[in-house]
Amino acid sequence: MTQERKVALVTGASRGIGAAIAQQLIQDGYFVVGTATSESGAEKLTTAFAENGTGAVLDVRDGAAIDALVSDIEQKYGPVLILVNNAGITKDNLLLRMSEDDWDDILNIHLKAVFRLSKRVLKGMTKARFGRIINISSVVAHFANPGQANYSAAKAGIEAFSRSLAKEMGSRQITVNCIAPGFIATEMTAELNEDIRKKMNEQVALNRFGEPQDIANAVSFLASDKASYITGTVLHVNGGLYMA
Repeated sequence: MTQERKVALVTGASRGIGAAIAQQLIQDGYFVVGTATSESGAEKLTTAFAENGTGAVLDVRDGAAIDALVSDIEQKYGPVLILVNNAGITKDNLLLRMSEDDWDDILNIHLKAVFRLSKRVLKGMTKARFGRIINISSVVAHFANPGQANYSAAKAGIEAFSRSLAKEMGSRQITVNCIAPGFIATEMTAELNEDIRKKMNEQVALNRFGEPQDIANAVSFLASDKASYITGTVLHVNGGLYMA
């Protein structure tokens, strides 16, 4: 790897949206470090990326692990100049039945991880006077969905956090933006029965699910010089499910 190649860190890169984002950034010429939650997942990423990146194990709930990973990246490859906070899970339930653990876990994996990772990479971005922080939010931060109070709160928090950080870091030429996907065709949505998928499609103006590549294309744009004057915004990629 030459030092001219910018380093991108993509969390949750082993499948679905994260995998598409990582591969797109490689095509765009970045050296990509993609994270997975298991050794086997990280090894698959290293194999898939070849000389264009590497995989790493990361539990985004672990602050010490985040610090260690970013330090290792900086020592081996250079500062992280593109950060894509994509890792996430859902623990859906009606609020009356939702445990505090399910609430805390979602807030830690989504919102607190974004805080920790963003803070950790800012020093390198500030020194370079360049940075792109791209946070994957969700349409549910705007479009009510019963059973997802924890997830919705976390995603709405990410968007508010991003606007504040964009104000703080703009003078250093660091942009901070969010992408809010709608219904995207992933392994999880593929398991839904046909009736549910049909009802979901009927809510979308384009009458179909999006593809992970649609989100990857949006990340590619926000990471590029073409988006150098865009910061503190939410890019909705939802096929018309929600229109701001």
